[in-house]
Amino acid sequence: MRFLPYEAKLEASLTCFPQELCVMADGAEVAACPDKLPEIARWVAALPQIKRLIFHISTAEPEETVIEVNKLPGTVRFVNGSVDVTTGCGSPEVIVAIGKSGREEICEAVAALTKEGVNPGEVDEEAIERHLRFKVSPDFVIKTGGSHLTDFLIWQSVYSELFFTDVNWSRFRRVDFLRALRDFQSRERRFGK
Repeated sequence: MRFLPYEAKLEASLTCFPQELCVMADGAEVAACPDKLPEIARWVAALPQIKRLIFHISTAEPEETVIEVNKLPGTVRFVNGSVDVTTGCGSPEVIVAIGKSGREEICEAVAALTKEGVNPGEVDEEAIERHLRFKVSPDFVIKTGGSHLTDFLIWQSVYSELFFTDVNWSRFRRVDFLRALRDFQSRERRFGK
């Protein structure tokens, strides 16, 4: 693959990377352009500083979204409804979550605490975090094609840096990805302070 000089210069200027990156897209967009998922995963795999890549595909009908996980590099965890499968090996860790809701995840965590008979006075942030399905903390969330977020990882992304691009999923290019990383690099992280 041949890179444009601007793209190479942009990549060379990057010195600060997120450890965990989440990319959010709409299910209809992913269905129309399914090869974008492995393409973005390859961009991330080429940057060893990023240890974990999380894809959230927002859809009300997760069973209708088809992802070829064998095209993704690294260790892939595929989460679709109650199905949770891990495949592959190596780096980065790639999580693909289809149709999952952050509210649903928090409700499941509270339900699990209730089933365990945990005293309400003992329910704190740590107790809930132990019961969350996704043990992640994305530094950076990229949302393609618009300005609204889903509630996926609502608990875990409370201190994440957010990046909204008007570029739709199918037109999201490597140069757009690198520009997003440049934006991340320019931010002063405050972690809620």
